[in-house]
Amino acid sequence: MGYKFLHKELIWLFGAIVLFILLFVVVWRWKKKVKKKIGDPKLVSILIASFSPRLFNFKFALLSIGFAAGVAAVMDLRKPGGSEGVNRKGIDVVIALDVSKSMLATDLAPNRLERAKQLVTKLMNAMPNDRIGLVLFAGKAYLQMPLTTDHGAARLFISSAGPDAVPQQGTVISDALHMSANAFNAAERRYKAVILISDGEDHDPEGIKVAKELSAEGLMINTVGIGSAEGSYIPDASTGENKKDLSGNDVVSKLNEDELKQIANNTNGIYIHLQDSDEAVSALQKQLSQIETKAFADVSLVNFNAYYWWFAGIMLVLLLAEYFIPEIKKVKA
Repeated sequence: MGYKFLHKELIWLFGAIVLFILLFVVVWRWKKKVKKKIGDPKLVSILIASFSPRLFNFKFALLSIGFAAGVAAVMDLRKPGGSEGVNRKGIDVVIALDVSKSMLATDLAPNRLERAKQLVTKLMNAMPNDRIGLVLFAGKAYLQMPLTTDHGAARLFISSAGPDAVPQQGTVISDALHMSANAFNAAERRYKAVILISDGEDHDPEGIKVAKELSAEGLMINTVGIGSAEGSYIPDASTGENKKDLSGNDVVSKLNEDELKQIANNTNGIYIHLQDSDEAVSALQKQLSQIETKAFADVSLVNFNAYYWWFAGIMLVLLLAEYFIPEIKKVKA
């Protein structure tokens, strides 16, 4: 790994220099025209004897080069430090976590969501060499964290996950599956696994259909059911009572295993009803071990030497020079 720009996509900014040149030509021609209109050329030459075209051109060059240095600074030139990265063997796993309000039901103590978080944390501890991505979903799905080996950051995201993270309520599993699939490299047809953790209260009939489509693209979906068939009331923090329906009756949230099982069965995955976290982790590990591992350079562990400040310094010096250099030359008495 040699010198590389982190933000190569900003290279188009160099095109602004062409605009500067065009503006410079326009201003130069305008000055010539004005000079001719004023009157006698000899008299005009005397009146503007202190103006230096050479200094004017030089100041323009300083501005253009300074702008180019600024663009190079924001593109962030860098080079790896002592390490070229650590080659690790692992798979890519996206965890899709249901954070809808039904996950606050207490048929699993202290509630479904907290038990799901405990499961995810234990699972990550058992997968130190794998890249983890996190999708949170309720009525809409969001990629909370892209695939990374930084499990410390992943734990922070998971610990803070809750219904407030997704304003739109519901449980749209198809949206969560689409978002999870988009987190992977589309060019690869292997090494992809999703762990969908939900109570299965899906209001979207497209879930199973989407799962089948993604399976054809090489995606394994393992599902974890949270809750009980008997169900439980959902606490409402705003009222201190149980959540109620439009008729004023307490809402009972029940685990919907059928859809979760069908999703897993149609994607070469497994379904697990969460009761004991350690047993669930063991079963998921066994299932994920069937996926071929790959070696990848973990650039997140590389210490990069950044050189943007060199370009920023050059830009600052050139702009200051342009500011203090006058367009007026000294005229001999």
